[in-house]
Amino acid sequence: MNFKWNYTPPTAEQEHTAAELGEKLGINPILAGLLIRRGITTESAAKRFFRPQLADLINPFLMKDMDAAVDRLNDAMGHKERILVYGDYDVDGCTAVALVYKFLRQFYSNIDYYIPDRYDEGYGVSRKGIDFAKETGVRLIIILDCGIKAIEEIAYAKEQGIDFIICDHHVPDESMPPAVAILNPKRPDDSYPFKDLCGCGVGFKFMQAFAKNNNIPFSRLIPLLDFCAVSIAADLVPVVDENRILAFHGLKQLNQNPSLGLKAIIDICGLNGRELSMSDIIFKIGPRINASGRMENGKKSVDLLVEREYGMAFRQAKHIDEYNEQRKDVDRQMTEEANQIVARLESQKHQSSIVLYDEHWKKGVIGIVASRLTEIYFRPTVVLTRDENLATGSARSVAGFDVYAAIKSCRDLLLNFGGHTYAAGLTMKWSDVKEFRRRFQDYVETHIEPEQREAILDIDAVIDFKDITKKLHNDLKRFAPFGPGNTKPVFCTLDVYDFGTSKVVGREQEHIKLELVDSKSNNVMNGIAFGQSASARYIKSKRSFDIAYTIEDNVFKRGAVQLQIEDIRPTDES
Repeated sequence: MNFKWNYTPPTAEQEHTAAELGEKLGINPILAGLLIRRGITTESAAKRFFRPQLADLINPFLMKDMDAAVDRLNDAMGHKERILVYGDYDVDGCTAVALVYKFLRQFYSNIDYYIPDRYDEGYGVSRKGIDFAKETGVRLIIILDCGIKAIEEIAYAKEQGIDFIICDHHVPDESMPPAVAILNPKRPDDSYPFKDLCGCGVGFKFMQAFAKNNNIPFSRLIPLLDFCAVSIAADLVPVVDENRILAFHGLKQLNQNPSLGLKAIIDICGLNGRELSMSDIIFKIGPRINASGRMENGKKSVDLLVEREYGMAFRQAKHIDEYNEQRKDVDRQMTEEANQIVARLESQKHQSSIVLYDEHWKKGVIGIVASRLTEIYFRPTVVLTRDENLATGSARSVAGFDVYAAIKSCRDLLLNFGGHTYAAGLTMKWSDVKEFRRRFQDYVETHIEPEQREAILDIDAVIDFKDITKKLHNDLKRFAPFGPGNTKPVFCTLDVYDFGTSKVVGREQEHIKLELVDSKSNNVMNGIAFGQSASARYIKSKRSFDIAYTIEDNVFKRGAVQLQIEDIRPTDES
């Protein structure tokens, strides 16, 4: 990908503030400058950023309807009613269900969980799920990571004598379901100070309120924080404010004493014995939890996450790993087919969006394909497949463009839709797909900004190799956990050269293993540039070039640093 590099040099005033802040904190002014770019300008704010405290979590009773939710749960438990914990089949939904179920089963036995079948029931609350609840004597359903738009289904449940508590984080419609409580910080009438919780985060806040109301020590919730970290990473919500606290302590739990189900996945992935990061969740742990719902039924992932015996958990994790391998094969094939369609449709190349559909594509994988196409073509993308006379699909977006709003503009064509700024799901009649594509494209063309059509790489600081010390690297780790809103810093070094030993590597010779020098020091820096072998000839020409990169641990050499090269640019193009 050819990135447009975006860098704004610090002002003299910002450099002076960074020098002062760096001295107070005992860190390099370069890193103090990164804090300032994040809006952290005082010593006390920096200490809160570096050491997030569970004591700073927001009072859960500030969320609208929390009193009603806790009262209804207490009432259900007091009257020994059967409770069903119901959730979406993705990572956020499965971890949310596992968290709430595991916490409540410590105090109450008349409780079960349910994950709808993606292929048989579709997204969210289904009549089949409500009928199951009715048949098994359920009187209260706690629904997580979905439900905010299930007006008809929840009205149907009410007719059956079943109450709902909704814990969701997706954007609500003008009308909301007839639930006894709706916990959703995105409600327009909710003054809860943090709006960007994931579904699992809303479930955690509910359990925090329940514990507080029943004088259960907060320490009983800490073992469940690993689920929060997994969900925050996988759902790509901003890692700021309350999410940063939950992710920081959740990662700590994941590294020190994970739940048996997550430990089994960690072992299956070969991640044991190393410090796990948000990236490990996104690329290793999350896809395996997701794979069950994509290929078969997400309930198997929850079975694994709530398992109490490690031997059984390991066997379940192996089974889910097989689903993940199948998912990879299907994903690869569908992405290749989608790329061929884009290449064939000359008109798509000149449009601001991509809308593709194929009646044979697997419903559980279209979201991944939409993500891949967005990354390749840098355009808001919708991928659809056929389910009898319906088209169901997933949408993904580029930075800064609200794909949910684009889909909402076509709502008269849609039977169902939901999501948030960068990801959404939708259902319509198959016969309406072409009209949807036309109107979606018109909306994107009208509303997308020119800079949103380009692959932009934001550079945090320009530095020299002599600046990359062990202390800088260690202090940089304190900025973690990384994610949206607190991305891993990208550095740039100008006028670097091949040391003479860089080479192309990989099964298909697609990567470059680099050994580089700059003109400011004698440091030889190791780097890896994934998928950038096209630059190898220029690098070996002994001409200078600029690199943009993140600073990582060298996994093959303990204590050493490796640059992960995001982009390479000949110096004369600067």
